Amino acid sequence: MIRHRALAMLKAVSTFKGGISGAFLLLLVIGALFAPWLSPYPYDQQDLGIMNQAPSLTHLFGTDEFGRDVLSRMITGARTSLSVSITAIGISVALGLVLGATCGYFGGTFDRIVMTVIDLTWSFPEILIALMLVAIIGPGLEGVVIAIAIAYLAQFTRLTRTQIMSLKSETYIEATIGLGAGHAHVLFSHLLPNALAPVLVAAMLATGDAIILEATLGFFGLGAQPPTPSWGAMMSSGTAQLFIAPWVILLPGLAVALTVVFINLFGDAVIAALDVRAKFREA
Repeated sequence: MIRHRALAMLKAVSTFKGGISGAFLLLLVIGALFAPWLSPYPYDQQDLGIMNQAPSLTHLFGTDEFGRDVLSRMITGARTSLSVSITAIGISVALGLVLGATCGYFGGTFDRIVMTVIDLTWSFPEILIALMLVAIIGPGLEGVVIAIAIAYLAQFTRLTRTQIMSLKSETYIEATIGLGAGHAHVLFSHLLPNALAPVLVAAMLATGDAIILEATLGFFGLGAQPPTPSWGAMMSSGTAQLFIAPWVILLPGLAVALTVVFINLFGDAVIAALDVRAKFREA
């Protein structure tokens, strides 16, 4: 099964859409990982003598209102935005797999209670849930991670539950149970591995939405706190400089837009390679 998915990923990357989007995302991840070494200047280095300087050979993306290099702050901001989004979605997927698998496999009172709560949260937009949670927890990266993880928990719980309920009625599962296999063996050896593909693809697509959500919270001043840069916080500070130094807000906004577009394009390529569209329709 792992070999099948690895071949599917290679098939996705081999397509034009998958190759271009995959290359962009790979470069973005490399830039985020090695931000301190790839940034031409320290992200917090100020020089008021060159504030709001237009893009040039010295500062490719220009400088902001404090004379800080915008390119360096964007590279470091990519690390902030990606780490927050990926961590939050990872936590949400892990919790969703546990809750969804337990509800779908065992059912009963626990299933009804959990799904009632999940349905209630499902009725609210993710941004509203995140704003309420950050308001309770307080601004900062930790609060944003928790807020995004909870905001997307309903999606992964419902998807996992649907997949488990569909798979547990298969003949091979009934035969496995008939042979005396325990619940843990059935869940972790047979059900979850087969339910994982659509959940992971959904997680990939949700990461793009999480990046937008993190940027939104950062724009409102609820995410990364100064001097730590994030794309949303850079856009927020750039609003006051829109007609003086438009690159301060436009370039981070373009980075968010391109990242989300390429994540969705790569996700579409993976969906086509894994042939999981039917599973999404069932969910």
